[in-house]
Amino acid sequence: MSNSQIETYEARIAALEHRLRAFEGRLAPPVSRTPVTEYAERYGLLVAWGLLILLLGWYRPDQMFAWNSYATMFGSTAMIVVLTLGLIIPLTTGDFDLSVASTMGLSSMLIAYWNVRMGWGIEQAILMALVVGAVIGAINALFILWFGIHSLIVTLGTGYFLNGVILWVSNSGPISGVSMDLVRAVILTRFLGIPLSFWYAVTLTAVIWYVFQHTALGRRLLFVGRGREVARLSGVNVVQVRAGALIASGTIAALAGVIYTGMRGAADPSSALAFLLPAFAAAFLGSTTLYPGRFNAPGAFVAVFFLSTGIMGLNFLGVPSFVQNLFYGGGLVVAVSISQLIRKRRPMD
Repeated sequence: MSNSQIETYEARIAALEHRLRAFEGRLAPPVSRTPVTEYAERYGLLVAWGLLILLLGWYRPDQMFAWNSYATMFGSTAMIVVLTLGLIIPLTTGDFDLSVASTMGLSSMLIAYWNVRMGWGIEQAILMALVVGAVIGAINALFILWFGIHSLIVTLGTGYFLNGVILWVSNSGPISGVSMDLVRAVILTRFLGIPLSFWYAVTLTAVIWYVFQHTALGRRLLFVGRGREVARLSGVNVVQVRAGALIASGTIAALAGVIYTGMRGAADPSSALAFLLPAFAAAFLGSTTLYPGRFNAPGAFVAVFFLSTGIMGLNFLGVPSFVQNLFYGGGLVVAVSISQLIRKRRPMD
C-alpha cells in the first residue's frame, strides 16, 4: 500500500467518522487549543518527571541526585518498558492483553528450565521462548477473532492457564543457574554506565515508534483502533491487523522474559505477575504525553521511568512497600481518566 493510498484512507476514515458522529448526535464541537495547551499536553509528563525528581531530591538529595541511582533504575526497569511496549500494540487496535505478564513469566521459566535442567544452549532456549510467546499470541487471536470472545475474557483466562503451566514446569520452585552469557548480555555489561538491558529497551522503543509513525502498518493499527467498521469499509483487513498485534504482543512479552531472566540469572514461578499493573499504568499514562490521545512508544518509555522514579523515591524515604500498589493503582486510574479527556479533546487526531 503506497503512501498516497494511506493518505486517501486516512481522509476517508476521518470523513466517515465525522458522518457517523453527526448521525448519532455525538459530534463534539471543535476544541480550540492554544500553543500553551498543546505544549502542556505533549510535554506535561516530562515536566512532571523533572518536578518529581526535584521534590524527592529535596528530602533525599544524596540518593535522588546520584547518577548510580538512575543507572540502576534504568537497568532494572528495562523489562517493564519492553513489556509495556508489547502491551500498547493490541491496545492501539482496541484489544486488551491481560496475559502479557504471564507470558513473560513463562518465557523466563522455560529459558531457565531448558538451559539449566535440559542442558540446552542459551541461544536455543531464548529462540524457543520467543516462538512460544508468538504461539500464545496466536492462540489469543484465535479465540478473540474466530470465536468472537472479548479480549479481556480470553487473555485473562490465558494468563491463568499460563500461570498453571509455570507452576507445573518449575514444580512450584525457582530455577537458578542460568548461563552467565545471558546475564552478561543483559545486566553485567554496561554502556555509559547503564546496563545493556536499558539500551535494548531504547532500541525497541525506537523501532515501534518508527513503525507507528512512519509505516503503512502503523497507520492500519491506528485506523483499526479508531473504528473497526470504518477501517474495514476503507479496505483494511481488520482481522489480520488485530491478529498480528496480538502475536506481536506475545512475542515482545516473551522478549521481556528473556531480559528478566538475564537480570536475575534465575526464574521464579510467581514474581512476573507483579508487573502487569505497572505495565498497564505506564501504557495509559504514556498515551497522555508526546502523542496525546494515542498509545505511543516514546510516551510509554517516559511513563515507565516516571513511575519507577516515584517508586524509587518512596523507597528512599522509607515508605512501606504496600504504598507501591497504591502508587501504581492510583496512577492507572488517573492515567486512564486523563487519556479519556484528551481523546475527547482530539476527536480527529
